[in-house]
Amino acid sequence: MTETRRPPATDSNKRPLGESVGSRAARKLRRREESQRAAWFGLGMFGLVGWSVAIPTIIGIFIGAWLDRRWPGQASWTLTFLIIGAALGCLNAWYWIKQESKRD
Repeated sequence: MTETRRPPATDSNKRPLGESVGSRAARKLRRREESQRAAWFGLGMFGLVGWSVAIPTIIGIFIGAWLDRRWPGQASWTLTFLIIGAALGCLNAWYWIKQESKRD
């Protein structure tokens, strides 16, 4: 029996060595440039997420306290609006993080 040799199966993702090395080098240079920005970007994102949760929570507390003074009752309006404000703040933070992750 004679065995027929077929060329090895090629992966569609494989590129010539020069292209592969060039793209890796370009990616490495971009990462170096971005790494200097990354620390400040991370701190800024941390602040954005913190404020986007804190502000609606504080607004909810103020609204709830005002409602408690106007219409006192068994249920605490302050606690209710604290939870609503925190939930809205978390949704807001999730939205901003999702927007930033789409950019990357």
